[in-house]
Amino acid sequence: MLVKAFGSAVHGINATTITLEVSVSQGVNFYLVGLPDSAVKESQQRIDSALRTNGYKVPGKKIVINMAPADIRKEGSAYDLPLAVGILAASEQIKFENIGDYIIMGELSLDGTVQKVKGILPIAIQARKEGFKGFILPKGNAREAAVVNNLDVYGVDNIKEVIDFFNGDKVLEKTVIDTREEFYANVNNYEFDFSDVRGQENVKRALEIAASGGHNIIMIGPPGAGKTMLSKRLPTIIPPLTLQEALETTKIHSVAGKIDSGTSLMTKRPFRSPHHTISDIALVGGVNYKRSCKNTIDIANNT
Repeated sequence: MLVKAFGSAVHGINATTITLEVSVSQGVNFYLVGLPDSAVKESQQRIDSALRTNGYKVPGKKIVINMAPADIRKEGSAYDLPLAVGILAASEQIKFENIGDYIIMGELSLDGTVQKVKGILPIAIQARKEGFKGFILPKGNAREAAVVNNLDVYGVDNIKEVIDFFNGDKVLEKTVIDTREEFYANVNNYEFDFSDVRGQENVKRALEIAASGGHNIIMIGPPGAGKTMLSKRLPTIIPPLTLQEALETTKIHSVAGKIDSGTSLMTKRPFRSPHHTISDIALVGGVNYKRSCKNTIDIANNT
């Protein structure tokens, strides 16, 4: 039987929907095609162990999985969950009538636990744009995806919850975030504050001018002079992020895997403290660095 499940691939800070075509027929062997990397190919072992632990199995038949479009490279372990669901559906171990309504992503542990993955926010944005009903993903990523409105977000801890959901034996709890309320509640919640600095009047004056005028500033001095200490506090006197800027920042952090489980939106201007021996190229993001802010507007509720 042929069944189609849906995942997503992240390239840069944008996502592309991936169709996982799973065919189970008479014969033997397991074929995974569509330009998967080594981490995707290794999913067979993780899926087999996760299913057996939860009372299911990979059928001993010929299994062919195509990850379309086949000319886009698929990377990482985030396809474990949709591949497992596709195999179960194609082998008629679970019901599959509404599998095509959902984007499914997640890494599987050997016991079936669903682990966090990167790039969830761009995936959620693309899922809403393409009209998917919902998004099934690790619970640790649920708040991040719930920033996107008009998309049902279901966080799960174990593959058994997903199986029971499609079989109609369990109702998954939706994760709902009021994006504007979350943003305005945390927009000025800084760990450090510029008022903590005592002395350094000349440097503080220079930082105030740089912040108000949007200028660059370079601080030169011996170790311990306070350069990093002052730099850490500079974002607290810069105008706070707008909601659109916060969404763009969150998207970049999502792809980099820098968002904590309890965080849904990056509300503070990011600060980085690179080593003093860093090269100029590395400091600006590498030779292939490209910045794109497309498709990041009107993500939040009621925008």
